[in-house]
Amino acid sequence: MPVSSTDFDPSEASIAWKVLNDRGIAVTFATPDGKPGSADHRMVTGDGLGVWKRILMARKDAVAAYHEMTASPAFQKPLLYSEARASDFKGIILPGGHAPGMRPYLESQDLMKIIGDFMEAAKPVGAICHGVLLAARSKGQNGKSVLYGRKVTCLLRSQEMAAYRLTSLWLGNYYRTYPETTTQDEVTSFLKDPSDFSEGPTPMFRDSEENRKPGFAVVDGNLITARWPGDGYTFAHGFLKVAGMGD
Repeated sequence: MPVSSTDFDPSEASIAWKVLNDRGIAVTFATPDGKPGSADHRMVTGDGLGVWKRILMARKDAVAAYHEMTASPAFQKPLLYSEARASDFKGIILPGGHAPGMRPYLESQDLMKIIGDFMEAAKPVGAICHGVLLAARSKGQNGKSVLYGRKVTCLLRSQEMAAYRLTSLWLGNYYRTYPETTTQDEVTSFLKDPSDFSEGPTPMFRDSEENRKPGFAVVDGNLITARWPGDGYTFAHGFLKVAGMGD
């Protein structure tokens, strides 16, 4: 599981980690500098989110999982992005996040190379939210995006713009990682056909370990994609199924 040095989404990373870790599956982390990363502080604490704090910040279960994850020996001793090899792992999970510190992760050539290798080897690839954008920017041996010809989803345009409009008065472009476009629009531009993108049901509520019905994910062969933290448990358990590791 590669993460950014700062600003990754605490829910998307930690829920996937906890679901796998609780089943005895070892998760190795990677960062650009080989030092432990840190999640988006606002998502962990709610600081600066104003009246929308309870709606926008990470839920209590995700915050607890985040603190458990960051205290783990594996998280404290990550690999460098450049050290990771698809041949050394059974699969890869790509969390998202929207704050400015995500850009080096989303633009990492090292990660794009390894993602291409995972896809070429037909090993399990899970991407959620902006993690799908990183996958979309990764190319296969044919020079096209590894998502070309695949069915996918990601953070919806409606979700990104709603969060931006709710907070732009005091947070500016905090929710617009790339103000010139949206995650959905860029991801769709890499697909064979716009119809290969699925928005799924209206994302009103977050799923949970006990109730995954609100969650949504798209599976296409070795690839599973999801939209936002509210799909976190559906995504994590779906990854296990894609990887043939239960559930």
